Amino acid sequence: VQLQASGGGLVQAGGSLRLSCVASGKAYGMGWFRQAAGREHEFVASASWSGATTYYAESVKGRFTISRDNDKNTVYLQMNGLKPEDTAVYYCAKAKVYGIDLTQEASFPYWGQGTLVTVSS
Repeated sequence: VQLQASGGGLVQAGGSLRLSCVASGKAYGMGWFRQAAGREHEFVASASWSGATTYYAESVKGRFTISRDNDKNTVYLQMNGLKPEDTAVYYCAKAKVYGIDLTQEASFPYWGQGTLVTVSS
């Protein structure tokens, strides 16, 4: 299984970015995590294999939206109202079974390479 994330960049506070992640293989739950400098991985958002069920960290609720297009094997993270504290490397991840907790890092055995998001104040 391979995952390729893209869409990161530099944006001013209040701006928007859309991250994309193309993943090979069968459709399973997908998630986005992030890691700021000097900090551990943090859950951001995830979606079930169909996209019908989504989960968000409290810090991004109402600002970020996860969606997926299984015909394109792609999951998206639309990020609006970005804040300097959103600055991090964002990673997409993929599960390999159904019925697991999609908010936990341990549920995702497959990871992309990360894309850097920098939000200036």
